[in-house]
Amino acid sequence: MKRFLIIAMIAALFSASASAQTGLKKVYNEEINQLEQIDKAVAQAKREGKFVICQLGGNWCPWCLKFADYISKDSDITKIINDNFVYIHVNYNPRMAKSKDEAVAKRAAALMKRLDNAGRFGYPVFIVLDKNGKVIHIQDSGYLEEGEGYNKEKVMRFFKNWTPKAVNL
Repeated sequence: MKRFLIIAMIAALFSASASAQTGLKKVYNEEINQLEQIDKAVAQAKREGKFVICQLGGNWCPWCLKFADYISKDSDITKIINDNFVYIHVNYNPRMAKSKDEAVAKRAAALMKRLDNAGRFGYPVFIVLDKNGKVIHIQDSGYLEEGEGYNKEKVMRFFKNWTPKAVNL
């Protein structure tokens, strides 16, 4: 029992240390119903003539937090997002699908079905929904990366190519 407590304490310290080292803001709300979150974003997008971008991932994912931080610090990227999209962080952990809690597992399956099984690309993954909530594109974030971060030209190209104006020409 003592050994278990020591291992648990070391794991907790490591986790706290890793979180402190990244210093990145947690952006995923782990308490809300993701399907309702998406429905609200689609309703807003429809009212505003925008599309929805779901950044699927979680606070457990360093690359998810890096991307959220990256786009928040670049005014060009922030502008194209604000002008064209309702941008939401949709919390998902692959372990949810294997949860012993049947309700959690069912919601995870429904979420993956709703987002065309976007998790197959890894995390974060970006799902573009039109104003009616239809999945029109899934973007693997790996194509936007460069070194330990993201490539601005590739990120901008992704957003520009999936604006309502670009898609509906």
